[in-house]
Amino acid sequence: MIIQRPRRLRANQLIRNMVAETHLSKDMFMYPYFVIPGTNHKNTISSLPGLHHFSVDELVKDVEIGLKLGINKLLLFGVPEEKSEDAHTAYDDSSVVVKALKALKSAYGSDIYLATDICTCAYMTHGHCGVLYDGVVQNDASLEILSKIALAHAAAGADMVAPSDMMDGRIGAMRNALDASQFQDTALMAYSIKFASAYYGPFREAAGSAPQQGDRKSYQMDFRNRKESMREAYLDEQQGADIIMVKPALAYLDIISDLSASTKLPVACYNVSGEYAMVKLAAKAGLINESALVMENMYAFARAGANLIITYHVRDMLENNWL
Repeated sequence: MIIQRPRRLRANQLIRNMVAETHLSKDMFMYPYFVIPGTNHKNTISSLPGLHHFSVDELVKDVEIGLKLGINKLLLFGVPEEKSEDAHTAYDDSSVVVKALKALKSAYGSDIYLATDICTCAYMTHGHCGVLYDGVVQNDASLEILSKIALAHAAAGADMVAPSDMMDGRIGAMRNALDASQFQDTALMAYSIKFASAYYGPFREAAGSAPQQGDRKSYQMDFRNRKESMREAYLDEQQGADIIMVKPALAYLDIISDLSASTKLPVACYNVSGEYAMVKLAAKAGLINESALVMENMYAFARAGANLIITYHVRDMLENNWL
């Protein structure tokens, strides 16, 4: 006689929902936007099907549509026209992200939560995430510029800054700079465990941020290393991070799980451009059920321990009632 029959709790959707161990809600998701200079621009991003580059005026309009769906947490990336050796267009008054923050906060106030990516790659002529000298990214010299970007964004209304550069000590440097300038309430979401990954290709095209020489393996993490990832997370936690992120997400569910078990902080994961594009292209080819695969991935992230999921799929999920 069979006593234990797990299938009893899978008999229909009602009982499956009742005993489900993992749940998702729209509050768990953050939606990325790419902001460009100019006006009246809503340009298709070829590498990211369904996504666009927005000028600030068009961004404000699109965010209004998203708010009606419940998309109220955004991550902003700037795509500037001008690149330089000091990334000054990332932190001066002409910064597209600074302009976007001011416009969005003016339009929507506390109804929207705005995070901004803090990095130099899209703003530097060489495309690296810090100051480059003799072919080497200079860690300590980059911290001042990164802190300037964080301060500019905080002053413009960012609720959270999210450094993605992977320089050693940048969380402490930014936390000190923010606190010294009376931005102690500005949150820090650290890209603490960011691997040197092949999954970033579509994003680099969208942001114009590909390195012009070399690669980023001297500062982004070696994807072969599991223990080292916990060391990186611990250091950022000690330096004042409020949320710790794993990037990419899909190939690193073990890291999300490890981190969730070892930290008291909320854990974020970034479902990155390559992961998104693969789903979109497979769906276009008729090889997969897009909604089923997207939701399977989202539940995998949450099951692994993510409290916050950054994904380009948010709009599709809410517009089409996949969630």
